[in-house]
Amino acid sequence: MIIITGAAGFIGSCLIQKLNTEGFKDLVLVDDFSRPEQNKNFEGKQYSQLVERELFPEWIAANHLHIQFVFHLGARTDTTEFDYDLLNRLNLEYSKEVWNACVKFGLPLVYASSAATYGLGESGYDDDESALSELKPLNPYGESKNNFDLWALSQDTKPFFWAGLKFFNVYGPNEYHKKRMASVIFHTFNQIKLTGGMKLFQSHNPDFKDGEQMRDFVYVKDVTEVLYFFLHHRRDSGIYNLGSGQARTFLDLATNTFKALGKEPQITFVPTPEDIRDKYQYFTEANMSKLRSIGYTKPFHTLEEGVEDYVTNYLVSERYL
Repeated sequence: MIIITGAAGFIGSCLIQKLNTEGFKDLVLVDDFSRPEQNKNFEGKQYSQLVERELFPEWIAANHLHIQFVFHLGARTDTTEFDYDLLNRLNLEYSKEVWNACVKFGLPLVYASSAATYGLGESGYDDDESALSELKPLNPYGESKNNFDLWALSQDTKPFFWAGLKFFNVYGPNEYHKKRMASVIFHTFNQIKLTGGMKLFQSHNPDFKDGEQMRDFVYVKDVTEVLYFFLHHRRDSGIYNLGSGQARTFLDLATNTFKALGKEPQITFVPTPEDIRDKYQYFTEANMSKLRSIGYTKPFHTLEEGVEDYVTNYLVSERYL
């Protein structure tokens, strides 16, 4: 069996599809299944059973002999969440439970970290484990992810193989439930359908023009390829960046979405909401040399390729409106 926590979510559900395509069907999906809008993410996919998130620690103790691998992708991922107790419970303490179970029962583990740990990038975007304590996340979500990374590294006993993956700005199918946190591509597509145009955030940083804020956008199909690589690699434990390695502007994202729909860009700018304005990353770019150094050789989609595939093969379906 292969375990996927956060299976009803964005990346988790795309990993189910990747594993099904590769012939893996004995998948145990772990999540809070009380949210029907997310449960359609795994409709039509093949898996062996569903386990409620709160019951998973007990379940893994009873079934560990049958488990091959654990992908812990479940988390509270809202970067505007300021409920520290909630983030501590779901992103830190729960992850510790999963980690400790993998140690106890000898299970390999890959878990989701985040590029939100890098904050404004004062210390760069290198996945250097010795520098994690110097990072300054901009929000409680980023803090919770960095706190777990630091905790994991400090443990005397670790899973025989483990990897923490710092996801950068992931986009692609099955993100519709993320609402405000969904990608600019998703929002552009829907705004075009409703109004014919797109509103991007203004820049409130004199070093960046409106729309020229830059992020490392990575297509979810590339993310699942890396996850699949680690399923078989099972060595070189540690923390790794997972981005495309190439920063692009939000204007690039929006413009390519219009292009994929065969429309001329109509883009205007609105003020960045005040609740995120002082917590806003204006630039991120993953240094991907560490992942490459352990043998990952597959190319990543260019932004143009990823947007074209996402829009034409997924977003045009009514399911994603």
